[in-house]
Amino acid sequence: MSGTRTDIEAVEAANTALYDALEQGDLDAMADRWIDTEDISVIHPGWPVISGRGEVLRSYALIMANTEYIQFFLTDVEVSVLGDTALVTCTENILSGGPAEEDGSAGPLVGGLVVATNLFRRTEGGDGEWKLWSHHGSPVLIEESDEESEEGPPEDGDGIGSMG
Repeated sequence: MSGTRTDIEAVEAANTALYDALEQGDLDAMADRWIDTEDISVIHPGWPVISGRGEVLRSYALIMANTEYIQFFLTDVEVSVLGDTALVTCTENILSGGPAEEDGSAGPLVGGLVVATNLFRRTEGGDGEWKLWSHHGSPVLIEESDEESEEGPPEDGDGIGSMG
């Protein structure tokens, strides 16, 4: 980690607020986390580059509208600050779910891993708020070992398959 402790803590808080907005499905809060300029960009896992404020926010609106439940557990968070720019890398351990079942029980849950790079800029010079400038998420593919794939599933049926 580089940068002053105060800057690093402020960037960590801005990064957390970004994921909180997505978990809550709050598009206004999400829009507030992004810097107010047209040169922002996002790469969601498996998507092409999306540029421009309107298109970036539209992509989040689509995700929120089509995701019943999502929760992020961030690990491997690293923050680096240089002047008015900050870089955050992390692993997004994602738990998401579909609509509730007809009987009212929770819908199916799916887990996944994404490595993310979040680039922040400080607004209004040295005293401003940290806002997201660019987000890039890339899926982490978990491969079965050769031994597991040759043997097949455990005979007792208690094995848990890998997410991905």
